[in-house]
Amino acid sequence: MIVVPKEKHVYSFGPDIKEVARVKPGEIVVFETLDALGGQIKSEDDTVEKIDFSRVNPATGPVYVEGAKRGMALKVKILDIEVADRGVIVTAPGAGVLGDKVKKPRTKICEIKNGFVHFNGIRIPVRPMVGVIGVASEEDVPTGTPGRHGGNMDTNLITMGSTVYFPVFKDGAYLALGDLHAVMADGEVCVSACEVSGRVTVRVDIIDWRIEWPVVETSDSYYILVSHENLEEAVREAVEQGVKFIMEKRGLSWDKAYMLASLIMDVQVSQLVDPKKTIRVRIPKEFVE
Repeated sequence: MIVVPKEKHVYSFGPDIKEVARVKPGEIVVFETLDALGGQIKSEDDTVEKIDFSRVNPATGPVYVEGAKRGMALKVKILDIEVADRGVIVTAPGAGVLGDKVKKPRTKICEIKNGFVHFNGIRIPVRPMVGVIGVASEEDVPTGTPGRHGGNMDTNLITMGSTVYFPVFKDGAYLALGDLHAVMADGEVCVSACEVSGRVTVRVDIIDWRIEWPVVETSDSYYILVSHENLEEAVREAVEQGVKFIMEKRGLSWDKAYMLASLIMDVQVSQLVDPKKTIRVRIPKEFVE
């Protein structure tokens, strides 16, 4: 097992990133992570306009996976997520879905104890997830932006027990991750979740599967994750990818797969606040396996 310390991180998934560790398929890797704000928020007096944005969204890694070749898929099984005992939530004017209604920057620090996030006397069950996870992209992409390579997809399905598949664009894949959340609802509407530092344990593997976008597999479903600046275009591309997935799995014509999608495939929101919005389609395994 290899441990990658939080000090080894990047702010871009570009094609020229350099590995900090090397693993073989089937190996287990532990990533120690900073929070999405780079640990800069120490109190509720620290608001987002005071932080250094060049230190936002650090992704620990990248890790070179031996045998991963361009055109294959990297398979990442999330084995465990450990989160710190405090989380940070921020918002600011112009941030999030209702940013025009926010009058001034706000920071909220929440205690995390006994499996709950404590927010103004409200106990919210911890549902840890990985907000940023991806591989080397074909062009320079900041870690705060999602895309075909993964990145800042802010999808709460990327949690313990799930498997995430990424298209490989560069030999070695170059896996990096960060931006852990103690809990986040679909949409992440105020621009922030409960941002935490922590540790993520994964098992990496490679498979011969040509995919165009990241795919999340849970115990009962497949999810295809698509990101675009325009929400409607993200929905359109996600549906297109879902129909293609159904065609391949069921051996159906496009028309029949499209009609079946209207019966079994859900269109869902992951996040609405990053430079590109992330939409996912859910395809239950019972209909395609």
